Amino acid sequence: MTVQLDGKKLLIVGGGSGIGRQLAAEAAEAGASVIIAGRHITGSDSDSDTGSSSATGDQHSITYAQVDLGDEASIERLAKEVGELDYVVSLANNPANGPVVELDRAALVGAFDAKVFGPILLVKHLAPKLHQDGAILLFSGIVGWRPSAGRVATATTNGAVSFLAQALAVELAPIRVNALSPGIVDSGAWDAMGEKKDGFFATTAAKNPTGSIGQLGDITSAALLALTNPFLTGTTLHLDGGARLA
Repeated sequence: MTVQLDGKKLLIVGGGSGIGRQLAAEAAEAGASVIIAGRHITGSDSDSDTGSSSATGDQHSITYAQVDLGDEASIERLAKEVGELDYVVSLANNPANGPVVELDRAALVGAFDAKVFGPILLVKHLAPKLHQDGAILLFSGIVGWRPSAGRVATATTNGAVSFLAQALAVELAPIRVNALSPGIVDSGAWDAMGEKKDGFFATTAAKNPTGSIGQLGDITSAALLALTNPFLTGTTLHLDGGARLA
């Protein structure tokens, strides 16, 4: 899919690695001005979590900013810094996993700050900055549709993201709002498994109707579609290889 984003401005929150970093690169190569924001964001000219920096190439520019979705004042500062926008993507995630009888309230609040409360406050402060033909994309996840033991908070926050996208699509219209729900993706998030990763991927792929796991390009192409298709809003795109059906 060829996307032209010349003159467009995109903010990616929680995009410091994996899907977010790849999406930023592809959007920038397509002509967009991209800002990656998060609590611990580093770029080619920055190795700290304070201040901002920029990285430029022959055809693109990516800048970096700080924001804490658990701190509304931080979100308000970001909104003042970024100016007018065409697109906003929120990829932030702060899982609170474990048996429900052991869950800590602070961890639960952190999970909802990343996926639900924070995005709502982002919209509160950024919606006035968005062009009327702009779009917002929130990230959900497969666990919202395929819950498992020890994933109560993750399932709940991911499910809430889908309903949040619908509600915001109505309230913010004509600004479009969608959600994207990835399944198991080789995004780097599973690298900590070491040698066990290949076996996990193989088992997951065998269960999926597509017979595969996701690649970064599968997710970023869908994200760009959700941002740029003028007739798509209030929808959750499931990029999970059919895992929720298996």
